[in-house]
Amino acid sequence: MDESPHIRTERPEPEIAVVVFDRPAKRNAFDLAMWRTLGAVMRRLSDDETLRCVVLRGAGAEAFSAGADISAFEVERGSREKEDRYGEVLHETFQNLRTCRHPTVAMIRGVCIGGGAGIATMCDFRVGGESMRFGITARNLGIWYPYAEMDPVLQIAGYAVAAEIFIEGRIFNGTEAYQKGLLSRVVPDDQVEAEAMALARRISEGAPLSARFHKRAMQRLRGPLPITPEEEAAVNDFTRTEDYQNAYRAFLAKRKPVFEGR
Repeated sequence: MDESPHIRTERPEPEIAVVVFDRPAKRNAFDLAMWRTLGAVMRRLSDDETLRCVVLRGAGAEAFSAGADISAFEVERGSREKEDRYGEVLHETFQNLRTCRHPTVAMIRGVCIGGGAGIATMCDFRVGGESMRFGITARNLGIWYPYAEMDPVLQIAGYAVAAEIFIEGRIFNGTEAYQKGLLSRVVPDDQVEAEAMALARRISEGAPLSARFHKRAMQRLRGPLPITPEEEAAVNDFTRTEDYQNAYRAFLAKRKPVFEGR
């Protein structure tokens, strides 16, 4: 399938790759082609033995990524059948991010919302600016966030913070996100790039086989999720709810949705 022109890879140093989400006019929001391309890119980078670290960033200073492109839902998502196909692509992409053999660093400036926050929490390190905005707003559209993508939030920040994100719908600035354990470090906005690249260089100076072993070992110690295939499949049942359909139409009409629990 065609690769998206909005995902590009740079090699600023021999041992560091930088993956750029390059769609600033949409705050680097992802359509299906971008998700698919990101998954393929991460798979290729994982196989590259010359690498020691992968940095992920958004183009420009306004957004890491605003997540999924909701304006594309009508074509790409919405029905259970479309959502199942879309979900397969997202799951593969997120797991390619998580299982990349090289350490990964999210360089976060500006908006980091929804799927953007999902990408960031799949990374091993997150460096953010003080005024960045972090949150997962699935509840605002009546969407049910997948188990495997919720798990990193629980592992990183714990149940209480996950409840604030998924149930209350909190949006944190960089300082709050760091205090909640969602960021590895927070720096002034104009220092994010320098700090993230310095971190990547420090990682690259270490023994690569040691870094790869420790990353793999920590993930193995977590073990598999205690979720049945039926429970995983049911995550897309939100498409059959009136709440989701009403919220999607409200978003397009730029009005606040009303949820009735059906």
